[in-house]
Amino acid sequence: MTRNTITFIALALFLGAPMMAPGKDDDPILRVFIFAGQSNMVGSDSKVKDIERFPPFAGLDKAQAAVKFSYSIGREKKMNSAGWVELQAVNKVVGPELSFARKVSRSIQAPIAIIKCAAGGTHLGGDWNPDDPTGFKMYPLALELIQASLAELDQQKIPYRIEGFMWHQGENDMFNKDYMPNYGANLKNFLARWRRDLKSPELKFYIGELCTKTIWGMDLRPRMYAIREGQKSVTDTDPLAEYIPTSHVGVEIGGGVGLHYHYGTLGQLEHGVNYADAYLRTIGKPETQARPLKNWPYKKGGKVKLFILAGHRNMEGERAFVQDLAGLEGGASLLKDNPKIAYKYSVGGGYKTSAGWEPLGPCGAYDSFGPELSFGQTLQGKLPENIAIAKFTHSGSQINDWTPEGTPARARHIYPDFIAFIREATRELRDRGHEVELAGLFYHLGENDMSFGPHRKNASSWLQSMVEQSRIDLEQPGLRWFVSQQEPTDDERVNKIDVVTAIAEVAAADNQLNHIKAFDLPPQEKKLVITTAGIVELGALIAEHYLETL
Repeated sequence: MTRNTITFIALALFLGAPMMAPGKDDDPILRVFIFAGQSNMVGSDSKVKDIERFPPFAGLDKAQAAVKFSYSIGREKKMNSAGWVELQAVNKVVGPELSFARKVSRSIQAPIAIIKCAAGGTHLGGDWNPDDPTGFKMYPLALELIQASLAELDQQKIPYRIEGFMWHQGENDMFNKDYMPNYGANLKNFLARWRRDLKSPELKFYIGELCTKTIWGMDLRPRMYAIREGQKSVTDTDPLAEYIPTSHVGVEIGGGVGLHYHYGTLGQLEHGVNYADAYLRTIGKPETQARPLKNWPYKKGGKVKLFILAGHRNMEGERAFVQDLAGLEGGASLLKDNPKIAYKYSVGGGYKTSAGWEPLGPCGAYDSFGPELSFGQTLQGKLPENIAIAKFTHSGSQINDWTPEGTPARARHIYPDFIAFIREATRELRDRGHEVELAGLFYHLGENDMSFGPHRKNASSWLQSMVEQSRIDLEQPGLRWFVSQQEPTDDERVNKIDVVTAIAEVAAADNQLNHIKAFDLPPQEKKLVITTAGIVELGALIAEHYLETL
């Protein structure tokens, strides 16, 4: 520790002041993080016992003794830590603080502490309103909790600084005609009051995006978008507020058709990683995983067949994890990077993108992977030309986001970025001196769309419009499309809409559109989502179908 640091700590302790001065990223000052919001901050519909189902997060069911934790969680029946305890799950549910703390602790040497105040079904316009709190009066409750927790650190003579405020809330404000249009103004005031009341004018806020993968992202699309715009109006103008994408993370699978309102266990764990990644970038410690394609695999002037993979949660690989591959027959070979196939990707709506062209290999967000691995392995050596793969996915999207016209939620309009991605991949290969053949677009039909009646009804027409316009925009009237469809949701509320026949009829009328019925994949443990073995089989299936059409 330097003399300046020692002097500062001594002065702060003498004055009884919180540790807010800048220091080294790994100095011994305790970093305090505040987590606040409503049900998707609480961890509703998650289960600690389910953590073992998601291998990247193994061990988070255990307490993290090195991390201090102070909390007040819930509405009518609040669960309170009554002081600092070791970080652990509360009431057997999973909050984002668990994965956040582990990732941050592994990345910096400094100790960390978390103060959490959250309650489901609460409003920023009412409960969290710092000027006139109503309902459960969350703002004064949270302020009292934070001040009491910090006072305890002062009493223990533990030097600290408030390092960040993680906020996830907004779903309930969209149901109030006054709160919804004023969300941005209310959020701006909320941030300003916290900075004033905590005497932390430089306090950094991390504002979590509302998850568009849930049913509310479909049937309440305009309302969700209104909250999003309110949040963005603040994060776009406040240099100390950052918008954290979360609509691509896992979502709990519900009963009936399968759609849900909450992240659930997997989503909460990934939600915490999102916050951790953002914080680590803030302090100059971004996660880096270099996967360079050290030697370009194709001879200059050689022809390259470019395969485009696209779609939603299962093309992304939401619940396919690299840790499970070794246990599958032939799966170990997919764990290795394949430098003979150049791979380019944008997943999660741009949450993770490749650094140019990389070797084909497992590199999805959260240790996940998609059908591209087995797709490339199945094609390799069976074509006279070189092959390259480019994947573009957003698991928080629906089919209407991919249509040329899009929806009123303009920020979710996927189509322009999708076409630009294909053009860029093609241009980059040509710039390297290759003749490029766009071999086909392989699109896995939207899983959530199959569970929501209005979308299931319109899926075939939306798909057709995307196919037709892509041929115009890419100037390839004969562009081949391969549309894979897993067995759609079986529920009496949507079964009257025969979406399989509707897609088949679109394909029958278009001799360049191939409909692949992926109905014999390994059984799914949950509706909508295909797990590791099924994703591997899906990739092989669509590749084999392509080969059969040659």
